[in-house]
Amino acid sequence: MVLVLHPPPGRDGMTTVFKFGGASIKDADAIRHLGDLLRQLGTRPDVVVVSAMGKTTNALEALLAAARGSDEDDYRQQLAALRSDHLATVEALFSSHNNAVGERVEALLNDLDACHRQYRDDERARHYDQTIGYGELLSTTIVSAWFNEIGLVCDWHDACRLIITDANHQAANVDWAETSQRLQALASGRMVITQGFIGASTDGVSTTLGREGSDFSAAIIAHCLDADEVVIWKDVPGLFNADPRRFDNARQLMKLSYDEAIELAWLGAKVIHPKTLAPLRKRHIPLKVRSFETPDAPPSVISQHGDDDPTPACILAEEQVLLKIQPRDFSFMDEVRQHEVFGRLVDAGLHANLIDGGAMRLSLCLDAHPARLEPFVEQLTADYVLTRHDDLTLLSVRHPTQALLASLSADREILAERRNTQTAQRLFRTEECPETWHIPE
Repeated sequence: MVLVLHPPPGRDGMTTVFKFGGASIKDADAIRHLGDLLRQLGTRPDVVVVSAMGKTTNALEALLAAARGSDEDDYRQQLAALRSDHLATVEALFSSHNNAVGERVEALLNDLDACHRQYRDDERARHYDQTIGYGELLSTTIVSAWFNEIGLVCDWHDACRLIITDANHQAANVDWAETSQRLQALASGRMVITQGFIGASTDGVSTTLGREGSDFSAAIIAHCLDADEVVIWKDVPGLFNADPRRFDNARQLMKLSYDEAIELAWLGAKVIHPKTLAPLRKRHIPLKVRSFETPDAPPSVISQHGDDDPTPACILAEEQVLLKIQPRDFSFMDEVRQHEVFGRLVDAGLHANLIDGGAMRLSLCLDAHPARLEPFVEQLTADYVLTRHDDLTLLSVRHPTQALLASLSADREILAERRNTQTAQRLFRTEECPETWHIPE
C-alpha cells in the first residue's frame, strides 16, 4: 500500500520542502532572522532540512583527526571550543529560565565525546559517520526550539530514523522504499524539522550521504513525499553563470533544465549538490534557489521547463593537483591499466575533475585533499612513474566558443585540457590566474 502525505488544514494544498545551509544559522542573529523569514512567508513549509551551523562540520572533522591522534589536550580543547560556540548561541537566544535547550546540547556533546572514545580505533570512514552528523543534530535542536519559542510550531525528527541507507560509509546509498514508508508516516499536520547530510542503515548505524549532502537530503524527502517544490535558501539570490565573487559580470540564470543544472553541478558549481537533482527530475519536482538575505528577489528555478538558450557558464575549481601517470615499462596505458588506476581512485574516495589520456599517459586532475590524495599518490608511485603539479586552478566552461576560451586563457600556460561539443576544461597554474575574472560578451 502506498501512503500519501496529506497537506494539513489551512495550507494551499501544496507540499513544500525547505533547506537551509550553515550560513543561514551561523549564530543567534542568523537564527532569529530565519524565524522572522518563516513567519513573514505566506505559507510555511511541511519539512525544513537544516545543515550544521557555520563551519561546524570543518570543526568536527578537525576534532575527528584529534580523536584519532595522540594529543589528548588538543582533542579536549577542540571539544571545549565546539561546546562553547553552541552554548553561546543557546544563551543568546533563550532566557535564563529556559535551560532545557542547553541541557540537550550538553547531552549531545557528551554523546559525541563517547562516540569518539568508542570508534577511534575503527576504520576512519565508520568513525567519521558516527560523529560528524552531530553538527546537524546540534543545529536542529537549537533551531527547532527557537521556532517553537516564537510560535512556529514544529516537531524535531532524527534523520537517522527517516533516511535509511546501506552501510557504505561517507557515501551511503538510499533505501528508497524504506525511506518513503518512514517519511510518509509523518503526516501529522505539523512542520517537521530534520537534519541534512545524515541517515542510518537498517540496523541503526549512522551514515552520511557525502559532503555537502544536505541538498540531497531535501531532494530525498521531496521525492518520497511527492512534494510540489523544493526551496534551497542560500546567501545568494539564485544560480549564476559564474561565481559572482570571482567574476565581475556574472549574471543570474533564471530558468534551467534539470539536465543543464546536473551538468553544472557535476563540473563543480557550488550552489547545488550533484546528487540532488536526479530524484527531483524523476517526479518533475521544481527546485527553487532563493536568498535568505533578500527573500523577495526572484529565484532561480530548475525544472523540466528550463530555457534552451545555451548561456556560457564558467566554473572555477582551485587547490587542484595534476597527476601524470605512466607505466614503468613504457607499455601502453591501455584499458586494463586504466581500469586498475580508476579502481584505486574509487577505493581512495577521490573524484577526477578532469581526465586526459594518451598512448602511454593518463592525466588526472584531483582536489588537493591530503587525507585521501597522499595515500593514493604513494600507492601509485610504487607501480607507475608519476609527474605531479600542485597549486592549480581548473576552469570549466559550459557552452564555450573559441573566442571565449581564447580570452579566458590568454597569457596562461595550459597544463591539461579536455573538450567536447558542450564543455571545455583547462588547467592553469593558480599564480597565473587573475583574482577577478571577466566573461567576454
